[in-house]
Amino acid sequence: MICPQCSQGSFLPGEPTGTFSDEFQGAYFAPGPGEGPSKRAVLYLTDAFGLDLKNSKIMADEFAKRLECDVWIPDYFAGKPLLPVDCMVLPDRAGVKYSPWTWIKFFFAIVLPSIPSIIRNRPANTDPRVISLIGLLKEKKQYEKIGAVGYCFGGATSVRLGSTDLVDSIIIAHPGTFTLDQAKAIKVPVSWVCAEDDMFFPDSLRDKCEAAFAARDVRDDFVDHEFIVYKGLWFFNETQVVAESSILFAHRNCPRICDPT
Repeated sequence: MICPQCSQGSFLPGEPTGTFSDEFQGAYFAPGPGEGPSKRAVLYLTDAFGLDLKNSKIMADEFAKRLECDVWIPDYFAGKPLLPVDCMVLPDRAGVKYSPWTWIKFFFAIVLPSIPSIIRNRPANTDPRVISLIGLLKEKKQYEKIGAVGYCFGGATSVRLGSTDLVDSIIIAHPGTFTLDQAKAIKVPVSWVCAEDDMFFPDSLRDKCEAAFAARDVRDDFVDHEFIVYKGLWFFNETQVVAESSILFAHRNCPRICDPT
């Protein structure tokens, strides 16, 4: 599912410095700065623009440098992302509501042409691609710890990965569609990076998720968790804030990824 928020954003300055790896299913690779092989890795799970948008690659490069570990971006859209980069428009500010005319234009200009991509890239198809890459990384790179940072479409993917034994920690920002039961199934440390105004992750759902995790504080299934709301931000349209906050939360809330010992 996509909404007008999925097509809004801005470009980060600079150019990517990593490489694409055919050996790892066409994933983008940003190596850690160390001389030897990294024992840790982060998967950056992109929004609807996938690898075509340079922002995700620039952020992966920055994650690798600041977290001092390898970072990979799976090509989980298999080269055909949900939305083309040329449909991206600048976002409004927090509190701006969509008019019926905005929805009509969005449906006919973006949704209809994207229906084949939406069907082709439903979670039943994209999740196995991510899982396959994780298995390949563990086999060939021998990583001891793997974490996931997911934004938009990738945020919902992170939710689902959090219920598996495939990753050690997750960060979720502006997630796409997921259920409360899927959130309750998360069993690894999780940081929820939240915007004040988010159509897909409204206050009502965020409150339910937060209550579900708080209820586990005194139970055996407790997991480290945090919900941080950035006031004045609308679904994290300030792309640089996403990058900075994700790096900060990775350091603070994903010790299983970031602790090199």
